[in-house]
Amino acid sequence: MTENIAQIKDKIAMRKKVLYVITKANWGGAQRYVYDLATHLPPDEYEPAVAYGVRGALVDKLEAAHVRTTQLPSLGRDVALISDVKSFFELWRCIRAEKPDLVHLNSSKAAALGAVAARLSGVQRIIFTVHGWPFGEERNAASRALIWLISWLTALFSHQVICVSEFDLRVARRMPLISRKAVRIYNGINLSMHFGSGEIVRNAFPTGAHITGTIGELTKNKNQIALIEQAKRRSDMYVAIVGEGEDRAMLEQKIRESGLADRVKLFGFLPATEVLKGFDVFALPSLKEGLPYALLEAKLAGLPIEAKKVGGVSEILGDQIEEFSLGRMLRDTIATYEITSPR
Repeated sequence: MTENIAQIKDKIAMRKKVLYVITKANWGGAQRYVYDLATHLPPDEYEPAVAYGVRGALVDKLEAAHVRTTQLPSLGRDVALISDVKSFFELWRCIRAEKPDLVHLNSSKAAALGAVAARLSGVQRIIFTVHGWPFGEERNAASRALIWLISWLTALFSHQVICVSEFDLRVARRMPLISRKAVRIYNGINLSMHFGSGEIVRNAFPTGAHITGTIGELTKNKNQIALIEQAKRRSDMYVAIVGEGEDRAMLEQKIRESGLADRVKLFGFLPATEVLKGFDVFALPSLKEGLPYALLEAKLAGLPIEAKKVGGVSEILGDQIEEFSLGRMLRDTIATYEITSPR
């Protein structure tokens, strides 16, 4: 028995410590990605922890799965010089305290600060996942140039850059000194997931209504307002918008002003498995995407899809769904975690 306990202690001591860093801990694509990785790492080989700025549903889910989390209070999404300096030192202190073998960076702001902090702390392996390059957003030329520079420096300081689509990989390979460290690993979903009836959506509209549905964080990039504008022009169009976010009040006001309360409804956050079968068509009007989970799930559910071809959208629509399995994503991502020198 003593020998077995000693062996267990040795195995625990040999596990690689992985620190995931993300800005917002709400529930979107990047957050789901972090959750899937942190909760599916082989427990006898890895010890995961997650550092985040703004608390949200991700933290609740991680805590329920017994994954350690650390909040960095000044790490907000918006750029602000004083808080960004504080965020950097919070990250640096966190990394020094955790002593991770590997830091895996997600979301542009956390990644930029985290890459520098991890380098200065001597972390052996720094991985940066690009969930859609941020300089692809609609901004003025000066802002896009600055964000490109910051993104390039983040990639430069990282040992490996994971792009979730071929689209983003092509962008990475045009960046100086980045091409050889960039790889494409698609986001993955459980291909055996079960879909409910979607009655929660169906029951909110008249019997026989043809429902166009979308799922995503309520933000400018997701562009749900385009579906509201479309419904204004089509009297037979019913729209179900699933998700939460900073644009909720604006969308509610737009629905009221347009007199569409009976035909366009906000459902808040609900699991995709509960609502997709309530849609007749899945719509994705996004202005920017990496590789959207909601679109993968809509394809798996067999729905007709209408989507803007941004980011990796065309790849989802063109490839077999088996390309996007959770198992494949985990296998390929863990392969990037290889550390050549032991701790």
